[in-house]
Amino acid sequence: MHCEMPETDGEVLPKVAYVLGGGGDLGANEVGMLRALLERGILPDLIVGTSIGAINGAAIAAEPSLEMLDRLEDVWRRLGKERVFDSPFRIASTLIRERTHLNSNLPLRRLLHRLLPVTTFEELAVPFQCVAACIERAAEHWFTEGCLADAIVASSAVPGLLPVVEIGGEHFMDGGIVNSIPIERAIALGATELYILHVGRVERPLQPPRNLLQVMTVAFEIARRHRFAHDMAHLPPGIVAHVLPTGEEGPGSSIRTWDFEAIAGRIARAYEATRAYLDGLEPRSTVPEEPG
Repeated sequence: MHCEMPETDGEVLPKVAYVLGGGGDLGANEVGMLRALLERGILPDLIVGTSIGAINGAAIAAEPSLEMLDRLEDVWRRLGKERVFDSPFRIASTLIRERTHLNSNLPLRRLLHRLLPVTTFEELAVPFQCVAACIERAAEHWFTEGCLADAIVASSAVPGLLPVVEIGGEHFMDGGIVNSIPIERAIALGATELYILHVGRVERPLQPPRNLLQVMTVAFEIARRHRFAHDMAHLPPGIVAHVLPTGEEGPGSSIRTWDFEAIAGRIARAYEATRAYLDGLEPRSTVPEEPG
């Protein structure tokens, strides 16, 4: 993937990356953040995403415009009617039949087909990568070429909720298992200015689990926050990282999933908070070119 920085009169322009994390329905926060960024003309040179962040990121990589953002927001507002996740009766049937997951990923594939104007990585307007967890190699795998839908569905394959995805003879699960907020990947690809679109969970205190579901989700959340804290503490010199605010107040719940009724409010609050944050930044400038 081409990652050289453009040069202007002896200076190197910052290479801007959008880093979009995972987090189920909380990914609606990213839609508000994206609108604030695009309205201010802060356009990405690179986009990396995980899980729900891969869906949001691919849409903007295909067409980094407010028109695409309108389409993406409309998709989010309609999620409750899209039936991306099945009814309880169909869930029971799927679990009995498949034994490993509760939902089919066909509704998600149909949603991507309607949302995205392109079908492959090579057709995207902005370089984009998304991550999934490879079962056979017990490692993160970055998708950079070929079929977009396959890669995004693999990155979004929440364990137990959606099926494992087979691609090229290997099997993949949700990218949040290995890299929920892929800061390190953006830097490795040459980004010098990061806009980190997380879903808000890293801001909220965790509480001891009270049931089996919470045991699993709290464990997942600890892994997410540990990697995020490590990456932020080890930013290389010269890297500017903006952790965009969600606008959420209070501890809230760190483990809610797919609360469709809350989506519109999440989008609006993240937009207002991110707009205020961006308005408070110093004017963006070029970075002096390193000698040699």
